Amino acid sequence: MKKVTSVEEYVENNSHFGEALTLLRDIITKTELEETLKWSAPVYVLNGKNVVGLGAFKNHFGIWFFNGVFLKDEKNLLVNAQEGKTKALRQMRFESIEDIDQAAVLAYVKEAIENQKLGKEIKPERKGKNVTIPNELKILFKSQPGVHKSFKALTPGKQREYCEHIESAKREATKLSRIEKITPMILQGVGLHDKYKNC
Repeated sequence: MKKVTSVEEYVENNSHFGEALTLLRDIITKTELEETLKWSAPVYVLNGKNVVGLGAFKNHFGIWFFNGVFLKDEKNLLVNAQEGKTKALRQMRFESIEDIDQAAVLAYVKEAIENQKLGKEIKPERKGKNVTIPNELKILFKSQPGVHKSFKALTPGKQREYCEHIESAKREATKLSRIEKITPMILQGVGLHDKYKNC
């Protein structure tokens, strides 16, 4: 599918729901949200933060609420697109233009704007700061204190990458060969994946 360059083009490409998408767009653009295009779809932002988006599919279309989990949803109009996976995102789905309750849509969008102003958003989870060091690494640190010192100077993220790299090996021999490979890298103060990050 070719990349769209405007909201009009997006609506045109989804002409089977064109009239309905235009109606939703008109409701959203009555608010203070700014219209943008992200991931080749219309997204409406407040101070650069995603609030709602429009989406059209083969058999349905709808509005994405990026932090829809915080909406009161008194009319029970929202669905979680991927139960168990999606934490914040909620979707208001329609199958035809007749399904659209304009007043309800506007009320939900306004509530989403207020929530954004209040800073209600789910932050991506960061893994804990604690790093579990595998026994093989502990043995190396005891025999080579310089390596331990260099390891401690690394960021927690880089430490975790090395620990997971060792831990994920099934066989003891693999763990030991991995330790052999990473020792010079730790001494140089580089992360396991740094060479890819700098590409």
